[in-house]
Amino acid sequence: MPGDLKPANATMTIRSAVFSTTLGALLAAPALYLAIETAPQGPPATQLGPNYATDSNAIGIEAWPICSTMGAIANNADWAPLDPDFATGKKALAAEDWHSAIKALASAALRDTRNADIQNYLGYAYRRLRQFEPAFRHYQRAVTLNPRHRGAHEHLGEAYLVQGDLAKAEEHLAALERICLIPCEEHDELKRAIAAYSKVVRR
Repeated sequence: MPGDLKPANATMTIRSAVFSTTLGALLAAPALYLAIETAPQGPPATQLGPNYATDSNAIGIEAWPICSTMGAIANNADWAPLDPDFATGKKALAAEDWHSAIKALASAALRDTRNADIQNYLGYAYRRLRQFEPAFRHYQRAVTLNPRHRGAHEHLGEAYLVQGDLAKAEEHLAALERICLIPCEEHDELKRAIAAYSKVVRR
């Protein structure tokens, strides 16, 4: 008789282990779900470029120089001749009030549909909000209206860096080299940004 009990005891032990494992998984599931739901989320995948694949590329937007020339916008006091909404939008950019800038510049763009500067500024404001789809749309509109728009090429290059697309950024640097027959700020800014970005991603 004792020999007949061994298989039964083994079966009970296995059943007990399976039950304990299953129960543990069921109890852990709500905690795991809560952890996933409350974890910080990155930008939507639709806003990211094709090369945005690794954490090394997902660097904060200010981790390298991003168009420091835009800071000089506040020094341009000759805004009176501009469309009132355009002037308001530039003042909002100077104050880093991106939402107000977009609202004012979008209104100005409705009246001045072929103004590459407005499109470039709209792209910049959207990019600073990390809304890359509208940012790229406005930048591309700017370079379509004016293929030699230095600011739009610089900003496009920087936006591609934010997305981790170094090759595209370098394309716009090359475009600036062709446009700027002599050294220009936009070329120098993008070149510095690319160098700083490359140093960060190599860490």
